[in-house]
Amino acid sequence: MIDVEEITKRYAETVAVDRLSFQVEKGEILGLLGPNGAGKTTTMRILTGYLAADSGKVTVAGLDLRDHSLEIRRLIGYLPENNPLYPDMGVMEYLLFIAAMRGLPKTGRRNRIDRVIELTGLEKMAHKNIGELSKGYCQRVGLAQAIVHDPEILILDEPTVGLDPNQIVEIRSLIQRFGADKTIILSSHILPEVAATCSRVIILNSGKLAGSGTPEEMSVRARGGNAVTFVLKGPVDAITEKLKSRGDIKKIEIKGDEGSGKTRFRVITDGSVDIRDAVFMMAVENQWVLSELYRESLSLEEIFQHLTIEEAVV
Repeated sequence: MIDVEEITKRYAETVAVDRLSFQVEKGEILGLLGPNGAGKTTTMRILTGYLAADSGKVTVAGLDLRDHSLEIRRLIGYLPENNPLYPDMGVMEYLLFIAAMRGLPKTGRRNRIDRVIELTGLEKMAHKNIGELSKGYCQRVGLAQAIVHDPEILILDEPTVGLDPNQIVEIRSLIQRFGADKTIILSSHILPEVAATCSRVIILNSGKLAGSGTPEEMSVRARGGNAVTFVLKGPVDAITEKLKSRGDIKKIEIKGDEGSGKTRFRVITDGSVDIRDAVFMMAVENQWVLSELYRESLSLEEIFQHLTIEEAVV
């Protein structure tokens, strides 16, 4: 759906986006992460046609952004970090105004607004002024204006900023509902929210792509392999020898005595090798009691720090 090739954007001497490339598949919810100043908002503005890249190419639904800017804008719904609302306008009045700006035909305009109000849970607020609404409901109005023309793509820059935990859950639920039939790019500083909402994540650092993939994939890459922890009741030396004989294990740690003859092991494998099935079968074949077995995953926060802080230091 979206193909970004080597885009660069400078502000005077500052390089905000530096030869950035990535793709977004149709129907995907992509999380766009990075520290302040990493280039997230600039990237989103380029994708929406709000800014032009200094170099590189953006293709959306097979169309080149340079040659088909208006057609691409019709495909996109955009919620910037600073919600584009007019506090003196009523909710219904504002959405009708946005629908007119988006070129929706008059005959079906009101029906579409009613549908959008229903989708975003604004029924009770539809006849209030925007200035009377809470922050959470203002974000709902912002989402409503982004989907009023039923776009194929949603680009949401910090859609839950400033909301309380209950409001965050409500907006997250809305985004997941939209993701059933739309392609979404979501930027947020709330990493658990991204992990819960997005199918894939890309992390920017100093305008460059620092990491891309599912949290599980990036966890493996950040650690240099899969980490599996298990507790076995059996002879430690025999268990260790069987593990070493596999040939795909980088490190074996004996974490300590769990009591009753049980020992906790932690094993790191090469690449993406997952030995959980092999550990289970090893326990069965040798009649060793297996009481715990799980693969460790770095949290998105740990991955984020690894890719944006540690690499910056290096």
